[in-house]
Amino acid sequence: MVSEKDQEVEEVVSGISNGQIALLDIVKALGEYLTSEEDSLRTKGVNFLSSVVGTYPPDKLNRQAVRVLVAFYRSKLEDTETITPALKGLSFLVKSPACNSTDALDILSSIFAHVKMNVLVQSTRFFVFSVVDTLLANHRDALKDMGKPFFSGYIGLAEGEKDPRNLLIAFTIARVLLTEFDLHGQEEDFFNITFCYFPITFRPPPNDPYSISTDDLRRALRGCLSATRTFGPLGIPLFLEKLTAGSPTTKRDTMQTMSYCLPSYGADVARSWALKMWSSLKLEIFQPTDPLTEKEALEALQAVIRVIYGNDVDGDGEGESESIQGLAKQICEECLRILREPEKSQAKPAIKVICSFIVTTPTVSRYTVSRTLTHLVNLFNNPDERSNRPAVTALLSDVLAAAQDSKKTASASNFEINTPLMSSKDGLLAVLSVALKTPASCRPALCGLKNMVLLDLLTDEELGFVVLNANDLLQSDSNDDDTLDLLSTISAIASHHVKEQTLPLLFSSLPDQAPPRAANAERVKNWRTLSALTKLCSQQELFEILVIRLSTKLDLICTSQVTPKEGDADQETVTAYAHSILTAIVNTLTVKVNGQHADVAKYVDRLLPRIYNLFVYAALVNAETSFMSDPRVIRVAARVISLIVETLTPQRQERFASAVFSAYLTGDVKAVAEGHQPIPAVPKFEPFSPEANELQRNTVFLLSAGITPLRKEVPIPVPDLSAFLDKLIAWNISSSTLLQKEAAWHIVSSIVNKRSEDVSPFLDSQLNQHWSVAIENREIPSDLRRHTLISWTWISKALLIRNHPRVDNFIDCLFSLFVDEAINWDAGRAIGELCGGDQLLSKRNHCVVRILYAQKFFVRILPRLIESAKASEASPSQVASLVAITYLLKSVPKEVYIGELSSLMPLLIRCLDLPDPDVRSNVINCLDAVLEGTSKDVEAVSEYASTIVSTVLKNCMRDQMPDFKVRVAALRYLGRLPEVVRYDILHPYKPTVLKELAKVLDDPKRSVRKEAVDARTSWFKYNG
Repeated sequence: MVSEKDQEVEEVVSGISNGQIALLDIVKALGEYLTSEEDSLRTKGVNFLSSVVGTYPPDKLNRQAVRVLVAFYRSKLEDTETITPALKGLSFLVKSPACNSTDALDILSSIFAHVKMNVLVQSTRFFVFSVVDTLLANHRDALKDMGKPFFSGYIGLAEGEKDPRNLLIAFTIARVLLTEFDLHGQEEDFFNITFCYFPITFRPPPNDPYSISTDDLRRALRGCLSATRTFGPLGIPLFLEKLTAGSPTTKRDTMQTMSYCLPSYGADVARSWALKMWSSLKLEIFQPTDPLTEKEALEALQAVIRVIYGNDVDGDGEGESESIQGLAKQICEECLRILREPEKSQAKPAIKVICSFIVTTPTVSRYTVSRTLTHLVNLFNNPDERSNRPAVTALLSDVLAAAQDSKKTASASNFEINTPLMSSKDGLLAVLSVALKTPASCRPALCGLKNMVLLDLLTDEELGFVVLNANDLLQSDSNDDDTLDLLSTISAIASHHVKEQTLPLLFSSLPDQAPPRAANAERVKNWRTLSALTKLCSQQELFEILVIRLSTKLDLICTSQVTPKEGDADQETVTAYAHSILTAIVNTLTVKVNGQHADVAKYVDRLLPRIYNLFVYAALVNAETSFMSDPRVIRVAARVISLIVETLTPQRQERFASAVFSAYLTGDVKAVAEGHQPIPAVPKFEPFSPEANELQRNTVFLLSAGITPLRKEVPIPVPDLSAFLDKLIAWNISSSTLLQKEAAWHIVSSIVNKRSEDVSPFLDSQLNQHWSVAIENREIPSDLRRHTLISWTWISKALLIRNHPRVDNFIDCLFSLFVDEAINWDAGRAIGELCGGDQLLSKRNHCVVRILYAQKFFVRILPRLIESAKASEASPSQVASLVAITYLLKSVPKEVYIGELSSLMPLLIRCLDLPDPDVRSNVINCLDAVLEGTSKDVEAVSEYASTIVSTVLKNCMRDQMPDFKVRVAALRYLGRLPEVVRYDILHPYKPTVLKELAKVLDDPKRSVRKEAVDARTSWFKYNG
């Protein structure tokens, strides 16, 4: 019975629960153990009984059993050998509902009389605190009646406790006593046993099983220190002492604790210590040791002001509050005296103090803002202070920014800061408008005006005046970002000013024709103008103007370029101009789509027909010299189409799909193309015809842009979907440009992913016929097989991301190519890239994307690749597996493969000898990511340190690695090794590394030389 086995305890408890054994019978049965003269037997007996009590349900204990057990355990507290199991039993017993107030008082009396905390271990002391905590929760009134003996006894128990687990309970108990009990004049004693722990210096050990943090203890202690206002006169001197002599960390903790406690201590205490607190905090603000300490000092000062002035009421709420007295007025006057010399270094901290007052109380805020703005405006207008105007403008901007921050945090009903701001508005607007004219003060003036707009200080007429001044800056080529930020803020409130004043100015600066090649300044100006339009025109009304004006520009450029006049030399500039116009539309559309603007959908009728018209017209008139023939322009135009189509409802997408398919499959372009250039009747638009010219075939990319964002419930308007996909695959094989190939890949993969059930015949034909004929057949030229293999990869990926059951058949086909030396590298790369992220096959394009598909694929495929890569004999399959592994690791997050690092490391090192630069780069990036992991991850690198260092060094040398990007990655990785790998492991290789890196310092590439210097420095400083 006293073997202390858990099973025996459970058997006894089960017997008691079944009524076979009475709890008191256990006590009687343990009699000889409980009273034994042998210490070990006596301890085992009491411990067994406590284990039974602890396992027994508390609500099952009757009154008689509790009374007997309480008396028994109390007697055992006098025995030093049984005190620990007795306290353990009491910690369980006090939780029983049958334990009454009389028992509680008896237990505490015995604990106070017999328990000496300083001779007990932590676990035993924990039982004591647990007993007190439970009794305090269940019998609080009885403990209150106990009075002074209870407080004296508890103080004796808690005094000197150091263990963090016990302190958390002790702080909780102390807070209850301080807030709910009459301490009978023992406040100072409680102060002594709580404030002695401030500040908390505890640092949890590594892998702490109790997960007690420093912040946990700080929060609990602050709860005690703020529990009673009587601690105020005692605690504030201690806080000030810590501020004077503490480290920066201690100072920050002190200031945070002051801020937390001051509201509890009250305004009277805060006033009595106000000057001394300001004196200490001022030092941390005006002579800060670091920005964090300065920030905490300002927040502590705010707390002081809120406590002192929190109950002040300024009835009228208008103008300057003349009634303010005391600390706030004194500090404000002191700071204003400093601000008489705004160019001095002390002006910055002074304005920070003033700004911190703005977010305290309404009375202090109004007084501070009124006095400060009046002072700074007068200072700016003083002719003798003209040289200080930039500094004054910056200070005004800081005040307005603080007022705006205050508005964000305050509720509408409580925000009264606008009253003094409104009275100073005219002066502020005049000052900031003048400051705009000077380069040194322009930027802060723009920020100030922006905050005035956000604070709703300006009338509509004044907003127009601000826009007029901002337009002057736009034309002066300075402060573009800040000026556009101001105009964007205004456009969200009063867009008509930007529409009437700014947009005409910007559009008039855009020429109807591209500037000549030599006109660099004009091209830069055009780019700046388009960038400005992008930032300004996201509002519905402004975007509509942007679309009309820029699409008209494209029409004008197209008209002049159908028949080239200047020759090929200027064609590039025209293409660049058209590309930049379309990019401006794309960038603005992206902002609107991400912001879920409702007006985007209407441009399926207003913009897309004009886009299609431009390219269909150019294709039909065979305008090979036009910008519309350039793949870069077609790509950005396709992005416009995708962004708009993805926002459409399923019904509208269905109508759009019907129109675009009718154009591309039957030549009926009227429903999808409409614009300035009339579409000729001859030749017919047939991009899928074998006789179609390259321009027509390139426009299929615009078809793919309209198909890929379609929702899966939108039907594809073709009679036979599988036949259509077969036609696309055949058309893709005959394609001559990457643009055409990508168009087919995108269409096929999107349809396969969204409508896999409808294309089963297509998938069957791919597996049963197309694979053996077009890819596996070694009689076909390797280049054509590689090209067809990419189509296969896109289909496989479309199936993989939706976890389609047939994807394994497609992947097995790729594995079968590992033995084919002609394309095994391509097959390995294809498998590795299958689970990589892709913007096309994404949820944004309404694709079916299953959760964790990449991780599931990785877990399923990696063992197969590792097994193949570890084959005893070198073979094409082994090389292909290594290639697949490198691309697979690149495609998934580090967390996915980090658990397999031990088996992957030898293979990755072998990959560094493969001739493909991309493979080597992937491996080095993977190894570099490992260095950011845990110490266990780094150990895997340490195990292969010798091989890694020698192999990576080879990749740093130009004669062995021509690709400079790989050399840069290798040098960067080599430089990081000393930072994470122990010195005793890498020390033998230090001379060799320094010697070899010295050769790299002469590399012709500057980026390589820079990394070589950094890496060599890292190794040179590497010491044990």
